[in-house]
Amino acid sequence: MRRSRSQRSSSSKRDARARTNEHIQAYEVRVIDEDGTQLGIMRPRQALDIAKEKGLDLVEVAPNAKPPVCRILNYGKYQYEQERKAKLARKSQKRIEIKEIRLKQNMAQHDISYRIRHAEQFLKQGNKVRVTVSFFRRHGQIVHQDLGRQLLMQFAEALEDAAEIEQAPKMEGRQLSLQLSPKSDVSLSS
Repeated sequence: MRRSRSQRSSSSKRDARARTNEHIQAYEVRVIDEDGTQLGIMRPRQALDIAKEKGLDLVEVAPNAKPPVCRILNYGKYQYEQERKAKLARKSQKRIEIKEIRLKQNMAQHDISYRIRHAEQFLKQGNKVRVTVSFFRRHGQIVHQDLGRQLLMQFAEALEDAAEIEQAPKMEGRQLSLQLSPKSDVSLSS
């Protein structure tokens, strides 16, 4: 059965907002002044009257506390500061990408060393590297999975000073893959 528009839950942004002024539903609240001084435990109506006298808002900052904590402050300014903190937190997060390097079973040594250099660059940037060896049925390569495994282990040994094996060689369909992650002591360049 479909719920009508009025019965649907409110958006997540509305839930994330702090309750203000008349929307505070607690019986008693602990009130903190705009200067940070505690005014004590009182009824929300009484705290709202104090906030109105000062021309500010009563904002519930800790709804799960017993009793809930409310501050007297400028709600617009509070909201702006919260958005700025959240934006800064998102900005400072490091996103790790997984770069893929593909190898073939019958590659020349120069081509392998070229891909090793690229993998080393990716690892220095802080990214993870997935190395895959593709097998083809038409050439009978799928039978020689042990050669592909040796190639992957040779690749991992060449990068042992910059990387550690995160996922051992594993067969996925017609591809054998190995995942490497940067060592924690390797310096990351931005």
